[in-house]
Amino acid sequence: MALPINIENLIKGTTVEWERIEFKKGWNPLPVMHTMCAFANDLHNWGGGYIIVGVDENSEKPILPPVGLKQDSLDKIQKEIIKLAHLIQPNYIPIIQPYVLHDKHILVIWCPAGDRRIYTAPKTLDKNSQRKPHVRVGSQTIIAKGETLRQLQELAVRIPFDDQVNQQASMKNLDLALIQAYLYKVGSGLYEESTKMLLPDLAKAMNIARGPSEHVRPINVGLLFFSEHPEDFFPRAWIEVVIHKDYSGKGFEEFYFKGPLHHQLENALSFIKARIIGERTIKVPERAKANRFFNFPYEALEEALANHVYHKSYERQSPIEIQIYPDKIHILSHPGPVPPVDEKMLKTEHHITSREYRNRRIGDFLKELELTEGRGSGFPIIYNAMEKNGSPKPIFKTDADRTFFATILPIHEQYNEIEEQSNTASEKRPSKELTPRQQKIVAYVRENGSITNAVCQELTGVSRSTTSTDLQKMVEIGVLQQSGKTKGATFTLVQ
Repeated sequence: MALPINIENLIKGTTVEWERIEFKKGWNPLPVMHTMCAFANDLHNWGGGYIIVGVDENSEKPILPPVGLKQDSLDKIQKEIIKLAHLIQPNYIPIIQPYVLHDKHILVIWCPAGDRRIYTAPKTLDKNSQRKPHVRVGSQTIIAKGETLRQLQELAVRIPFDDQVNQQASMKNLDLALIQAYLYKVGSGLYEESTKMLLPDLAKAMNIARGPSEHVRPINVGLLFFSEHPEDFFPRAWIEVVIHKDYSGKGFEEFYFKGPLHHQLENALSFIKARIIGERTIKVPERAKANRFFNFPYEALEEALANHVYHKSYERQSPIEIQIYPDKIHILSHPGPVPPVDEKMLKTEHHITSREYRNRRIGDFLKELELTEGRGSGFPIIYNAMEKNGSPKPIFKTDADRTFFATILPIHEQYNEIEEQSNTASEKRPSKELTPRQQKIVAYVRENGSITNAVCQELTGVSRSTTSTDLQKMVEIGVLQQSGKTKGATFTLVQ
């Protein structure tokens, strides 16, 4: 059965961080077992990882084309992997899938984060070998000791909310069409197989449902992405956009974006891009190319909002709020960042990496959909996009108790200035739009060749002063031209 990801993107490291991928040139059972145990323990709540057998590496990056495995060895290795998995305690079963990459056979072992940690594995394959908990530190698998063991023990008492089984939901709350649309979009080989699978089997293959066949229940992340109405299970789990005309609090418009998380994110971004994002051009003397900039760079907005969708708590009944003011976009979610990120770090550091993540599974789906970048890259992307656009630096806020997280994107300082200058200039320029009465005058001149003030007054039936105003306006905007003095002047069309 294919995995619910794009394998080529996985191996290139474009959707999963390198720390979560282990490459093995050939089959070596002991280190594979230890790495399976480490991914099951998921020390940093990254969502487990992948072991790719048949691909060599250099400096932790794959060497392609792969070395490959002999085709007649694949069944034997898969059986050995299952035996190794049974040596891990508590019971843990990874998902194994053979693939052909560049005409070579490889094995991909998907090791999702376990929900019964702490997991231990024998130090050796001897019968009475001592058992040890293994973890990933960077891209290495090690035995957990000292402070690392203490961290693992703390994590053992809780499972991230997005990876918990939802006992209030049933399989009928998952939408097959949404699941298949996701698999198709990410280019997963599981898409074709899904048309022949029962929904519970497909959901379990994607690790968005768990349980025995008679009692399969969706996991929270499955409901968030593949339920038409996730707000039924996670109250107010939506995005609110408020557009303010000014700071009085009186003139504003509200919009709500609901549904699956990725649809919320995509629809809110599309709406803001169409309704709010604007571009300005400044012509530079002696330069052929003008300076172009946006009020808010879309790339910064996209990454900022994706970060809030990724990191907010879905246990809390609070939406993501986007307040759009004339001079800034303010994005707010609850709670604040996960330690060690605090007020000081948000103010002083441009590259911020947290030790652990609140929503390990949500991040995986967003990255596979290319709606957010890899771990720790969000802040640099936002800073760089603002700088490239010539905008002020973004502002990130939380409080001492980390009860909220806010992102503020200030408007480009020249954007409103140019708009004001443009408005002022347009006010000074007479409008080129003719009134019905003036259009009647133009029609007469076109038919008769010219018109005088007296004839115009008789034609329109208005006062002499109004007639004079009409004619002078059409002269100013270049519709008519005047010959002679005011009283005896004639007016003809400008050629």
